[in-house]
Amino acid sequence: MLTTSVTVCQPGTANCATIDNIQVDTGSHGLRILASAWPASLPLAAVASGAGVTGECAVFGGGFAWGAVRSADVRMAGQLAASIPIQLIADPALPAVPTDCAASGPAMLSVASLRANGILGVGLFAADCGSGCVNAALPRWYYTCDASGACTASTQALAQQVTNPVSRFALDNNGVVIDLPAIPDTGAPTVAGSMIFGIGTQANNTLDGAAVVRANSQTGYVATASGGQTYSQSYIDSGSNGLFFSNSQLPQCGYWYCPAATQSASAAIVGTDGATNPVSFSIGNSRTLFASSNNAFDNLAGVAGSSFGWGLPFFFGRRVFTAIASRVTSAGPGPYYAF
Repeated sequence: MLTTSVTVCQPGTANCATIDNIQVDTGSHGLRILASAWPASLPLAAVASGAGVTGECAVFGGGFAWGAVRSADVRMAGQLAASIPIQLIADPALPAVPTDCAASGPAMLSVASLRANGILGVGLFAADCGSGCVNAALPRWYYTCDASGACTASTQALAQQVTNPVSRFALDNNGVVIDLPAIPDTGAPTVAGSMIFGIGTQANNTLDGAAVVRANSQTGYVATASGGQTYSQSYIDSGSNGLFFSNSQLPQCGYWYCPAATQSASAAIVGTDGATNPVSFSIGNSRTLFASSNNAFDNLAGVAGSSFGWGLPFFFGRRVFTAIASRVTSAGPGPYYAF
């Protein structure tokens, strides 16, 4: 898991706390912190919803996170996102999880289940739901919760949706670069790299010939062609711990592929404009990898249905750019990936 530290403050004050072990996720949008990791001495004002409090159900591939939406200043590397909505997961103010949210999969409401103190979503969009939640009370998104804690699905104005903090920086606010070193195929116990704010705004975030893959402006998907299949729902996601795709020729050990010998494979990631970027990758034996003392792997691959997920293994040995939708960059407006 790729993690960082985030400083969060009561809006407009110096009353702050730095929370470590926050997962860096290019596949989601907005900051989410476990209530158990947040100091009770620093209360954050709730984002109102009518006469009540706004609750949110955030659904991920591994389960759901439920909690209240609260306002906070978010500070990272000298940048400030002032008074933005964040989610406080398992907020005691909203103890009852709505039925439709609870049916979304396993609950990720503790360090044991989330495996982190929170999630920092720095993906392709500024808000986590967008116009869909502005126009309709969508299930498993936003809720109005009354004083008793009872919650009803509701619309949510764009300005009150959980927000990608990078999009609210005064500078370097058009995307991020994840820069991780290459690691051996046997894995590494730890890896240190950089998350750099902005694209083409500073000397350390220029594209420098990286190939741009433009993403769908509504869904964020790109396409992947690999093994004779085309996956129209593909994504580049530092929050996934493996490469996830369907391949009936590879032996499986539970949810993971486990070929007797490491397999070499190739693919092409295709943008909405038809531009392609070739990728070579490897598929290791998951049982061998998990039996080692290492934690980071560039060839861990697992089973998926109709999508292709380029998870954290894809990032090792690359500079991966994630451009926010509609933001101006040196390669034109986002959303796009580049590497």
